[in-house]
Amino acid sequence: MTRTDETLTMTSGELAHLGEGSVAYLRKVSSDDLRGRFPGLDEIAPGLELWALFAANGQPILLSDARDRALAGAMENDLTTVAIH
Repeated sequence: MTRTDETLTMTSGELAHLGEGSVAYLRKVSSDDLRGRFPGLDEIAPGLELWALFAANGQPILLSDARDRALAGAMENDLTTVAIH
C-alpha cells in the first residue's frame, strides 16, 4: 500500500488478496445454486438449504447441512468468518 495525502491507496492486486488465508465468509445457499460454485459436485437433491463456506477470494471451501458444522470447519482452519446476507 502507498500513502498519499493522508489516505491509504490499495492496488487492485492487493485488494484481490485481502483476507487471503485468514478470512472466510459463511452463506446460506440453495442446492439449486451450487452447480456453478462447487465444480465437481455430485448429484444433489433440488431445493435443499445448505451452508457454504467460501475463502475471501470466493473459492469454495466446504458445504454443510448445518451452520455450526460449517463454522467448525472454519475454526479448524483458523479462519475468521463473516456472514453474507
